[in-house]
Parts: sequence; structure tokens; C-alpha cells
Amino acid sequence: MAYDPSSAAPFGHMLTAMVTPFTADGAVDEAGLATLAEHLVDERGNEGLIVNGTTGEAPTLRDDEKLRCLRIVLEAVGDRATIVAGAGNNDTRHTIELARAAEASGAHGLLIVSPYYNKPPQAGLAAHFVAVADAVGLPIMTYDIPGRTGVPIEPDTFARIAEHPRIVANKDAKADVAAAAGVIARTDLAWYSGDDALTLPLLSVGGVGVVSVVGHVLGERIAAMIAAHRGGDVARAAELNASMIPAYVGIFRTQGVILAKAALRELGLPSGPVRLPLVDATAEQVSTLRADLAAAGVAGFAA
Repeated sequence: MAYDPSSAAPFGHMLTAMVTPFTADGAVDEAGLATLAEHLVDERGNEGLIVNGTTGEAPTLRDDEKLRCLRIVLEAVGDRATIVAGAGNNDTRHTIELARAAEASGAHGLLIVSPYYNKPPQAGLAAHFVAVADAVGLPIMTYDIPGRTGVPIEPDTFARIAEHPRIVANKDAKADVAAAAGVIARTDLAWYSGDDALTLPLLSVGGVGVVSVVGHVLGERIAAMIAAHRGGDVARAAELNASMIPAYVGIFRTQGVILAKAALRELGLPSGPVRLPLVDATAEQVSTLRADLAAAGVAGFAA
């Protein structure tokens, strides 16, 4: 399954930003990565996967590790899921290098986060995204997460970059549904929730899907919620959403990848430790997580 430019949801509706499993000594667990990708697509209802995103601990992956992870996931599930490669960082030249390498490796699309730490003005954000889009032939999903980057992508900037034929979507982790509604009405960008708890509200204003973390454990239910909403059964979508609120809370009681990996470990799925400067979940955090996921009815966690 590759990018579908004719679809309102060109990367699919249900995507998970997958963790990168590591071995006990901190190396990439290549066999575990393939196994997890297969599980997420074949068992969890994911139409697509983000590789080398924030939840994949991209800031601690070397460039060669990122490309190896991408190739492993493409080989494992690239024939039946849209594989989007995270390639963004705070250096435009480096981002272009990573984007071109991902394209050469066979990625179906790119996730490009706003440059972080250097806090560019809006003109710099627009120039960054356009420079990357000009340098590759792949469709791009921008990633707006001002809590991490320090700078939001403003509506006028979205309107400007949306004119580029390869900038086709946005992952929204801004937590501003009203602002999202305005940009959705103003552009033809496909709008993906980047915050599990806000997926349903964003669908209600024209969003098309989600790039999820909770999808590691509830992907099939999130997919069912999206399908219900798309089919006009808003009450059923709301019911499914309500059932998942304990998981939305639970996975994000600390940094999402920490507890996503803890949940996978509890289920006997590949995960491994996190890399510093992150630290693994404590026994107390795992106990609370188990209760949260049980309350959400996640299979494998006793009520």
C-alpha cells in the first residue's frame, strides 16, 4: 500500500508512530522491529506506520540506524501499509539529506517536523518545508508540535506551504481544534491528529485520521472509531472514544514512548529499553499503566 493522491486520507486513516525496539545493550533489535511492524499492521488495524518519528526515538538514532530501520519495516510490511519516514530535524540541509536517503530506500512518504530549538520565524518555517519538498519527489506530512519545537505553524504559513504539490498533509499536535478547523477550511491539506485524545474532535472538523501512539495497543479500536465517524455513526464513534480515554491518559502519564514500550513489554511484544536521556518506566508507573489499560479494556491486561 503506497501513498494514494486521490484519497482524502492519502496515507491511510489509521497510522501508528511506532517505537524502535532495542536490545538490552541499546542496539536496534532488527528482528523485533520487523515483528512489531507486522503485529501493528496485521493485528492492530494500522494502514500505515511512521518510522523514525518521535515515538521511534529518532533524536537518538544515527542516520545509518534510521535508514536500516526504514528498510526493515518496508521489507516487512511495505506491500500492505503506507510507510512514512520521519526525516525532519532543526537543520534544513541535514533534513534534505535524510529525506533523499529515505526516498532512495523506498519510503512512501515523509514526516517533516518543524525545526526545533532554533525557533525560526514563520518565513523560515515556510522556507524550510518548501526546500525539503523541492528536493524530493515524495509526498510530505508536516508535523506541528509547538510544545516540542517552540514555534507553532501559523495558519498563514500553512496556506503558503499548502500550495506546494508535495506538501499534502499535516500531523497536528497543537491541541487547538479551532485553529485546525480554520486551516482545514482554508487549504486542501489532509489533517491527521497527532494527539490521541483529540482524534475524534479533529475528525468532527474535517480531520481524516490519526498518527497515534495508543495505536500500539488499541489500533483496531481507533480504526473502528474513525470508520464509524466516517460512516455517519457519530454516537458509535463517541462510544468507542470514551472507552479509550483511560488509555489516552495512561500512555501519556510520562513521555509517550516510555509507556508505549512498557505496554508492549507487558504484552510480550518487542520493545526493549529506551535510550538516554529517556529512562525506562518505574515499577510504580508500570503498575498504574496496567490499571489504565485494563480500564480501557486492552486485551492482555486484567480488569
